Amino acid sequence: MNITEQDRAFMREAIQLANKSVESGGGPFGAVVVKDGEVVAGRSNSVTIDNDPTAHAEVNTIREACHKLGTFDLTGCTIYTSCEPCPMCLGAIYWSRISRIFYGNTRKDARAIDFADDFIYDELDKPLDKRTVPITPLLRDEALQSFRLWQEKTDKTEY
Repeated sequence: MNITEQDRAFMREAIQLANKSVESGGGPFGAVVVKDGEVVAGRSNSVTIDNDPTAHAEVNTIREACHKLGTFDLTGCTIYTSCEPCPMCLGAIYWSRISRIFYGNTRKDARAIDFADDFIYDELDKPLDKRTVPITPLLRDEALQSFRLWQEKTDKTEY
């Protein structure tokens, strides 16, 4: 992949957001979403500020980008994030259909400052009955009703 000076500039914006986040009481993570050479959204980690464990920089930035663009589909966009995305953020990036990911720090770098997500990767590889947090199927027959309704719906917005 060809990395341009513009890519470096966008990554520096994500890193600057991470630095500002630390200074203002947030976590050391920042991200920007870019479309057609323009920053659409840029946010930092606000987990402790918002008391929201999902308020990672990438998720916050994706939410802002989708809101600004009026779509849940970020095809054609690139995300620049100051750290390799955790499993939750990576899932959000894939669900949003972002086309490219650039990151600064690695998972190992994050682990070195006590931001370890290896346990989540490990959990995903375990059978359901071996996971640390119990996960148990319940009322599947009743839950399937909403899937049937969705399947029959003719005016749905697919995603």
